[in-house]
Amino acid sequence: MQNDEIKDLIVAGIPGASVTVSGDDGTHFETLVISEQFKGKSMVQQHQMIYRALGQKMGKDINALSIQTITPEEWESKKGLRVL
Repeated sequence: MQNDEIKDLIVAGIPGASVTVSGDDGTHFETLVISEQFKGKSMVQQHQMIYRALGQKMGKDINALSIQTITPEEWESKKGLRVL
């Protein structure tokens, strides 16, 4: 899989999200997803949203995915800190 394919799947599943995906071997990736939809949800619930967006690609085309989820407000408060 390509980074852009993963990004597109996440954005389709979480409209309005800001998504960054990195990875250079085609099966192991890191992603940072910033979305208002994460407000009031636990980290587990946020990650479940990512897994739902990726569907059957997880475990098949994506062997490993490091996920960081954050709301826009949290992102603003952490600006200047390395998040990914």
